[in-house]
Amino acid sequence: MTLVGVISAGPPCVNLYKKSSWDVNPARKCSINVDPRWNKLSASRSSDYMGCFFEVPVPWFSKVKSNPTNGSMQVFCSDYPRPELESTINFLEAAKLSASFRDCIRPKKPLVVVIAGAGLAGLSTAKYLADAGHKPILLEARDVLGGKIAAWKDKDGDFYETGLHIFFGAYPNIQNLFGELGINDRLQWKEHSMIFAMPNKPGEFSRFDFPEFLPAPFNGIWAILKNNEMLTWSEKVKFAIGLLPAMIGGQSYVEAQDSLSVKEWMKRQGVPDRVSDEVFIAMSKALNFINPDELSMQCILIALNRFLQEKHGSKIAFLDGNPPERLCMPIVEHIKSLGGQVQLNSRVQKIELNSDRTVKQFVLSNGSVITGDAYVFATPVDILKLLLPEEWKEIPCFQRLNKLVGVPVINIHLWFDRKLKNTYDHLLFSRSPLLSVYADMSVTCKEYYDPNRSMLELVFAPAEEWISRSDSDIVDATMIELAKLFPDEISADQSKAKILKYHVVKTPRSVYKTVPNCEPCRPLQRTPIEGFYLAGDYTKQKYLASMEGAVLSGKLCAQTILQDYDKLVSTTLRDPSAEIFVA
Repeated sequence: MTLVGVISAGPPCVNLYKKSSWDVNPARKCSINVDPRWNKLSASRSSDYMGCFFEVPVPWFSKVKSNPTNGSMQVFCSDYPRPELESTINFLEAAKLSASFRDCIRPKKPLVVVIAGAGLAGLSTAKYLADAGHKPILLEARDVLGGKIAAWKDKDGDFYETGLHIFFGAYPNIQNLFGELGINDRLQWKEHSMIFAMPNKPGEFSRFDFPEFLPAPFNGIWAILKNNEMLTWSEKVKFAIGLLPAMIGGQSYVEAQDSLSVKEWMKRQGVPDRVSDEVFIAMSKALNFINPDELSMQCILIALNRFLQEKHGSKIAFLDGNPPERLCMPIVEHIKSLGGQVQLNSRVQKIELNSDRTVKQFVLSNGSVITGDAYVFATPVDILKLLLPEEWKEIPCFQRLNKLVGVPVINIHLWFDRKLKNTYDHLLFSRSPLLSVYADMSVTCKEYYDPNRSMLELVFAPAEEWISRSDSDIVDATMIELAKLFPDEISADQSKAKILKYHVVKTPRSVYKTVPNCEPCRPLQRTPIEGFYLAGDYTKQKYLASMEGAVLSGKLCAQTILQDYDKLVSTTLRDPSAEIFVA
């Protein structure tokens, strides 16, 4: 009995797509044979792509069906199975918070809550308010959903995105959200590894492989100890000793490190500079698009804490298509099904106040006004600062926002005239001075799948010195870096692989820059202005600047509004003309 499928790049990775949906490249075919003696499948590849002979237990292939024409079996699995996340403390905590909205007593008078910004924070706020029986009105300035995960379709029908978005196992609120919407199957899980390019060995990679048979934190320790290409044993020991205070001190120690940059912390703890050069430059750029001399060490310690505490914390998944359609639209449909509203092309131009400095209404750029019982700003912090009423600017919590500034980032999409071979079905850390992470989306993502041509999506960071440069300058600089990652396939002058087309997406102010001492400046979701709330990854929540942080901030914002329900209902019956000073 033979199963026919496709081997993906990277050992030992299985990536078998539905043949009914995509043409399978003959060069990547493999035969997969069932051995009845050992109840195993074995496979060999016939191409020169990165791959390997592998054996996996038959039960792994949970989706197979017979082909009546030739008696063979057809595999309908793709990527790796979804990891078991439901038993983790963080997942259960997130699930409990989600359930609190669905299970709460239905309000006698549903609140009309006007929310500015349909990124993940605004969508999350609206979703959970609707779950609790209230009526959100979600306003999005642009004609596309998603905010920092927005995407657009070009004239050829190809999507290009704001960023290269990765979903970690350590994102419990996002994982719950996918489950609540019934779209868990839209995440394409990859093997549990972290893969770094080797600048001193062009075209080669170094891997940290997390074994499935070990629990956390031992799987992470194993991955570090087994990698001898990036750090020496002496460097590993010194780094481990440097981390001991964080392991012993817990969350209070982690929070206290906000005053130090990664580079300063490393020096204070006696960690060799090479550890930062080999690992933490790449991690800093991936986490916040800046270098270790700028990034707060708190950010690194929070990430390490999540990745090491949970067995599948650092395991990654790609969304199977563009975020507005594959993630945002299901949230919108859910909101609308419960009586909420979502309006595109509805840019808030002014926050108009009552005489008591509370919000009277949102004035839109088209002249229309939107009123409600409560108001939420779920935009990036830089937009909030631009629209902040003069009457509020002296209030301390709003003054502290000046310390929070969005970091510039550039996302690049390059379509090539051929299939690049020196890649994996995974996220890759470039360790380039100009590039952060990248992936061949024609391999990692179903919507972008192409058996004949590669589409690289790359994050260009740090981008501050490049954000004003022309697209062609940025692409030229990117090609110079790619020539080092693909020495046999790409040259800067395109004498090898040629670019068929490209898109460069510039975000002058993306996630807030997590520099030292910015933590005290992050506001709560409840502001001193009665009836005015904030959502966004820059607000107080434990996942910092990330998609998970945005979703959690929306849940916390919705929770805060529910806690203020009685006050908000009574406010709608109150004459707003009385002067009330808001401290």
